[in-house]
Amino acid sequence: MPNKDPTLATALLAWLMDNWPAVYGALLALAIAFLRITYTGGRGRRRLIESLLCGLITLAAATGTQLLGIPPEATPFLGGVVGLIGIDILRDKATRFINTKGGNDAAQ
Repeated sequence: MPNKDPTLATALLAWLMDNWPAVYGALLALAIAFLRITYTGGRGRRRLIESLLCGLITLAAATGTQLLGIPPEATPFLGGVVGLIGIDILRDKATRFINTKGGNDAAQ
């Protein structure tokens, strides 16, 4: 492939190097969630969807770590926690937190 332009590969590699902690954290969350669900007897679609959701939530949360004063190097830890806890518990905790901060007493 000597006639291919290497700028795209160079740009992708540069992006990956700049965002490695976030990518690594997302991959770690994906792998841990997949293995956790497999270990508990989960199959097929649930394993795939929850694993992807854990990875994407970690990737989304990684963008806000600096805003909270957390170094980007801590993103793999965040990914591990998200993968281990899972989507259901995260959703319940987030809903409770939002309802508490919003003053919605009906959901408590």
